[in-house]
Amino acid sequence: MATSISRLFERNLRSSNMHNVRLFSSQTPQHQQQQQQQQSEFDDEEEFRVLNLRTIKQQARRREFKKEAVQPPRTGRMAVDQDWTAVWSGPRSFHPASVPLPLRQGFTERGAAAPSKYANAELMKIPNFLHLTPPAVRQQCEAIKKFCTPWPKGLENETKWKRHFPVEVVTTDYCHSLPTIRHPDARRVSLTLKLSDLQFDTHAKDKFLRLVGERYNQETDTLTFVTDRCPTRKQNYDYAMYLLTACYHESFVKEPWEDSKSEADMEVYFFERNQSKLSAEAILNWNGKGEKVAPSAEYATSVEQLINEGENEYNIAKYKEEVLKMLKIAA
Repeated sequence: MATSISRLFERNLRSSNMHNVRLFSSQTPQHQQQQQQQQSEFDDEEEFRVLNLRTIKQQARRREFKKEAVQPPRTGRMAVDQDWTAVWSGPRSFHPASVPLPLRQGFTERGAAAPSKYANAELMKIPNFLHLTPPAVRQQCEAIKKFCTPWPKGLENETKWKRHFPVEVVTTDYCHSLPTIRHPDARRVSLTLKLSDLQFDTHAKDKFLRLVGERYNQETDTLTFVTDRCPTRKQNYDYAMYLLTACYHESFVKEPWEDSKSEADMEVYFFERNQSKLSAEAILNWNGKGEKVAPSAEYATSVEQLINEGENEYNIAKYKEEVLKMLKIAA
C-alpha cells in the first residue's frame, strides 16, 4: 500500500517538475532496493519510443567479378597436316576460331575490304560446306564402299543401260535456310522416256498421243510427266508411274463407236483409207491389162506428210520427187 502511494506521489511530482521534494520512509534498505528496482522497471515501461519512418540503407558490399583471360584462337595452334574431318566432322554454323582461312563476307563502302571472319553475322547466316571437303567425301566413300555391289555387266555405256532402263526419273534436293527442312520444290518428280520404247499399233499410238497432249515432244520423241500435287516425293513418283501405266493401257481400249467413224470424222489423213489411193492406182493401171500396180510406200508417206503437216518447202519437194518417180519421169 505504501509503495503504491509513493509511486502515485512521484508521478505527480514528475509531472509538476517538483524535483526538490525529498521523501522519507521508514523502510529498511532491502525494501528500498526492491523499490528502486521496481521504479527502474516502471521508468523503462513509461519511456517514450521514437517512431523512425526513414529506413537506414545498409550498403551491400560490392561483389567483384574477375574476368577470365581470353584464350588465343584455335587456328594459331592448328597443324598444317591435321585431319580436317576431325575438326569439322558434320554440318554446323560457322566458327571463326576453328577455320584457319582468312574468309571475308559482307557489304562495305566502295574501296574498303569486306569484314573479316570474326564477329561476322553474314558468315553465320548461310549454310557452309566445310564438312564436304574432298578428303571428307573420299573418307565417307571408302566407309560405305563395303556396302556397295559391283556395277552390273552389260551396262558399260549410256546406250546399253538406256535399252534396259528406258524410264528416267529426275528429282532435285535443295540446300536452304527455312523454318522447315522440306523444300516445297523437292517433292517434284519428272518422269521421261522415249515414245519409241513403247510398243503401239496405229490406233493405240494415236489415242495415246491424244491422252498425253502437250506432254509429248514430237521433235525429240520424248514423253515427260511432271507431278508435284502430292505432299511427298514418293507419292508423286507413284502418281507419275500410275499416269504412264493408265495412259498406255487405255490407248489399247477400242470403243464400239470408233468403228463407225467415217473418213470425214478422222483427225488425221490416212492414205490407205482415202480416195487418193484409188486415184493413184487408176493412173498407174489405166492402160494395163495384167497385174495391178500399187503406189509405193514412199509416195503414200509423202502424201500423208503433205496433208497432215501442211505445205512447206520440204514436203512439197518430197511429194514432187515421189510423183516423178511414180510416173517414171526424169527430173
